Amino acid sequence: MKTKETFRCSACGGQSPRWQGQCPSCGEWNTLAAVTVAAKSGKARSAAAAANAPQPLAQAEALDLEARGTGFAALDAVLGKGLTPGGAVLLGGEPGIGKSTLLLQLAGRQAALGRTAVYLSGEESLPQLKARAERLGLLGPGLLALASTSSEDALNVLNSPEPPDLLIVDSVQTLASSQAEGIPGSVSQVRAVSGELVEAVKRTGATLFLVGHVTKDGQIAGPKLLEHMVDTVLYLEGDRQLSARLLRVLKNRFGPSDELVVFTMREQGLEVVDDPSTFFLSARDASLPGTAVALAVDGQRPFAVEIQALAAKTYLAIPRRTALGFDTNRLNLLLAVMEKRLKLNLAQFDLYAKTGGGLALRDPGLDLAVVAATLSSFYDRALPENAVFWGEVDLNGQVRPAPGHEVRLRQAGRLGYQPVHADNCKTLAELQRRLFGKG
Repeated sequence: MKTKETFRCSACGGQSPRWQGQCPSCGEWNTLAAVTVAAKSGKARSAAAAANAPQPLAQAEALDLEARGTGFAALDAVLGKGLTPGGAVLLGGEPGIGKSTLLLQLAGRQAALGRTAVYLSGEESLPQLKARAERLGLLGPGLLALASTSSEDALNVLNSPEPPDLLIVDSVQTLASSQAEGIPGSVSQVRAVSGELVEAVKRTGATLFLVGHVTKDGQIAGPKLLEHMVDTVLYLEGDRQLSARLLRVLKNRFGPSDELVVFTMREQGLEVVDDPSTFFLSARDASLPGTAVALAVDGQRPFAVEIQALAAKTYLAIPRRTALGFDTNRLNLLLAVMEKRLKLNLAQFDLYAKTGGGLALRDPGLDLAVVAATLSSFYDRALPENAVFWGEVDLNGQVRPAPGHEVRLRQAGRLGYQPVHADNCKTLAELQRRLFGKG
């Protein structure tokens, strides 16, 4: 067989016909390495093209695949009615956040519903898996396990006369395929392993869950192609020191792509928080200055979250600005607007802001709550106990409506918050006058 040399990026898996210092696909430097691949002849390419000729889309065979319930009603809603036969799901998250626990619970629920689930672990031995399943109370006849680092073992499970309903691979970076070069976790191996498994589940009708490691900046490790190959991409996040966990949907071909499920970590595993509306406000003392309640929207779910701020006299030439749970650049922008539009001298203060409960949010509607909490700490006066805030602040100090305004307003009424500082404040100066009588 004829071969040819190409250059493959070790960061994203992209290919280039010649060596370059910078990868043309992802922009990383010094990541292209030479690899040898088989070159198809013109006759072989013509035969392959003739065998896979296009056809009218209206005449394509329709698939009637009924999703299977997961045993978690909230997870069913996120995935789009449950586990779709032939579907592939990628779950990412930091080490120790609870990915393996959640998937072992999912496998146990499937076994309890009379289905067959296989948990393939490349990181833990069978005694370790048994000890965890025993602690979670999940041992049952339908829950099968396999400890292996070979993708051929996973393929044998899928190609057996009675393939399982659910196959969990923990994790895809630990498996190696004999059809690819490199060590487990390399771009070539991740590409080969995921491609073989996804193709197999499409053929057998099983549902595949792949666990993916993450890089130091929180991205799912491996080539970006991995996220494109699967049908659904989930991300489990949270602070390991706290009990709250958030399961986000980053991509979904079978359901909503902007949903969110809140879990809490218990000794018996992860439990779904049925109503997270006020879950992140536990133990809040409204009489203290520097705290404000915001109604945040993440996905399609509104919930109340506490925004905390602290303004303290600085002894540094350049005051500190620290944000936890949202972008530090956004905090710097809001502080600059407050200095300019409210005539405040914030250069003599260190300013810190964070979200309560270990949440990480990118909601622009949090702007007004951050400003209110900062003013409360600056003047050392507590905000009204039942006040709630949301709104986007522009560079002129104007308060603009935040996305999902009507949803937030209905939720505020249901939770009994009054006054609502979203409609009645059009500028930061007006907010300052209403809350503190200043300006």
